[in-house]
Amino acid sequence: MLKFYFNGSPNPTKVALYLEEAGLAFEPVKIDTRKGEQFTPEYLKINPNAKVPAIDDGGTIVFDSNAILLYLAEKTGKFLPANRAELLSWLMFVASGVGPYSGQAVHFKHFAPKDQNHDYAHNRYQYETDRHYKILDAHLKGRRYMVGDDYSIVDMALWGWARMLPFKLGDDAFARYPNVKRLVDEISARPAAARAIALKDKFTFKAEMDDEARANMFKHMTTKVA
Repeated sequence: MLKFYFNGSPNPTKVALYLEEAGLAFEPVKIDTRKGEQFTPEYLKINPNAKVPAIDDGGTIVFDSNAILLYLAEKTGKFLPANRAELLSWLMFVASGVGPYSGQAVHFKHFAPKDQNHDYAHNRYQYETDRHYKILDAHLKGRRYMVGDDYSIVDMALWGWARMLPFKLGDDAFARYPNVKRLVDEISARPAAARAIALKDKFTFKAEMDDEARANMFKHMTTKVA
């Protein structure tokens, strides 16, 4: 059975959505990143980058959420748009832009040390995250889905991050991107999305962002390289 290494963060959740939508049997394997479980020798054999998610599909290892979505879609033929060029363009837009900038926006908004001046970095990542969502919102105007007329892995990839827009850009964020919100609302209403979100609740994850968690999540805080 496919093993799915995960926690409740955006990238694993979009893979959980695919697994649920496609009806694939899987064994969830909890990786508690606040406890540092991503750095165990066993998990580093699965993902040398020490991130979640990853899958072990009968000995075939795939890591990075967007690579996993593409792998599973190509394997099953489900939720795979016919227009491969457009699929790859928008999937990579999410992979190389939406995800990384969203993650940095969250970091500097919520987790960077408050006793240091991060105004430049905070503004840069807020600006870039906003810019990416403006592009997405414009693309979705008059379209139901990101690629063609069918729900696909690109929508799932976007949903993983977009459903947390207020946490990244403030309480009024959804009002600024109505077309993105429409897509997020539609996907979030699907039974598979509810199951994907609830998967984490079947396990106990460390909730506190204490010194141990910060040391495991943000190793740059204890290792100076610049």
